[in-house]
Amino acid sequence: MSTFTIIDPITRIEGHMKVDVTVDAHRGVQQVVDVHVAGNLFRGFENFLVGREPTDAQHITQRICGVCPIPHGMAAVMTLDAASKTAIPLNGLIQRNLVLGANFVESHILHFYLLSALDYIDGPAQRPWLSSWSIDRRFNADQTAGLIGHYLKAIEMKRKGQEAAAVFGGKQPHSPAYIPGGFTNVPTQEQITMFAQYADELLDFINNVYIPDAEALASVYEDYTEIGGGYGNLLSFGCFDEDVAGKKKLFAPGYVLKGSRKKSTFAEAQITEQVKYGWYKNSTSKLKPSKGKTEATYPKDDAYSWMKSPRYMNAPMEVGPLARMWMSGDYNEGVSVMDRQLARAYEAQKITEAMKRWLAQIRVGDPVFNKTSIPAKGTAFGLTEAPRGALGHWLKLEGGKIAAYQVITPTCWNCSPRDDKKQLGPMEKAIMGTVVQDPERPVEVLRVVHSFDPCLDCAVHVMRAK
Repeated sequence: MSTFTIIDPITRIEGHMKVDVTVDAHRGVQQVVDVHVAGNLFRGFENFLVGREPTDAQHITQRICGVCPIPHGMAAVMTLDAASKTAIPLNGLIQRNLVLGANFVESHILHFYLLSALDYIDGPAQRPWLSSWSIDRRFNADQTAGLIGHYLKAIEMKRKGQEAAAVFGGKQPHSPAYIPGGFTNVPTQEQITMFAQYADELLDFINNVYIPDAEALASVYEDYTEIGGGYGNLLSFGCFDEDVAGKKKLFAPGYVLKGSRKKSTFAEAQITEQVKYGWYKNSTSKLKPSKGKTEATYPKDDAYSWMKSPRYMNAPMEVGPLARMWMSGDYNEGVSVMDRQLARAYEAQKITEAMKRWLAQIRVGDPVFNKTSIPAKGTAFGLTEAPRGALGHWLKLEGGKIAAYQVITPTCWNCSPRDDKKQLGPMEKAIMGTVVQDPERPVEVLRVVHSFDPCLDCAVHVMRAK
């Protein structure tokens, strides 16, 4: 007999999300045989921007999310850099990277310890850790106590990551320092020294605590290297330019299908958004984001999410640390729950080491921005990465104002509903077939969900009240 379970809300994520699963016996094993992942929140940031000054975009879009605001600031100014054909001085480029990198690192630490670890261990027998699903706990008491101790240390290190970002960014979250043509802060030797101290502390924690804990988790739950794989389709826009010409990036763009080790060349023109199962007008489906429209319709037959369904070459694509590390040749062991956990930890190490290298390239007294002249009319886009994956902003200008703006976020890729061809979203596909011990408390499903580190506030769009 099948069991239908609604997990609503999904906790320990950013935003509002539910997952509906049907569990039934298949070949004698209780497993997920149907799934729907839904974004429950509607918002209006893209429409907020219409009619505004182009330079408002980097400030308003950062308010989409307080967990990963910096990538939105980066994508917005990259879009205006492209529109104005402005080159970025090295000091501006480096500071953009440093603030973005600090945001990545603190977000990865936050994810492992505060958002994901409690799927595998029980917290102390006190609030807010009570009422956990104590199923399939494999760590012994000493190992659990050690992880709880690291949980508390991780809170401190997350704060240090935020403070590091604020050294050059002015404040975090929502840095005002990102501008078209560069960066507002003029770096000093004192700031360089201060950031270096934070980077040293973060790297020490990553090397001696975070990575060993992630590897221990992957060892104890080794079977999760075979769980939550999904399609094996991976996509990265690339990020962290390492030269002002934009020819070298810390993480390369590209994509693979079905877990291939051979990377293919990425082309922005292959991106479309589909909406058959989202609460948007079907007439807006299959549009390229540069032509995209956000026109809600609710209720709507068959629809179940406020997320659209981005597709690359009509294929559902997983984005995130695993995709970035795969494209850059740093990690390609497999696609699974534990591969996502490990890739994220190793990426935190790679970014922190890179930040130390970038820091040494700053030249005190050199320019931090170039003047820009934003055209009154035109189109442009900016593609970068957020901690959770590929992020794109698309802009249309008319009469010197924003005429249209579209954003596709990482969680829109990962947590998208079915598309016009009824293909499951990447997370839905990863959940399908997951073996469940207790259908009323499917912790195994949560482990798959949390391995993607979903951020729903970024992913959802808008309903216009009438």
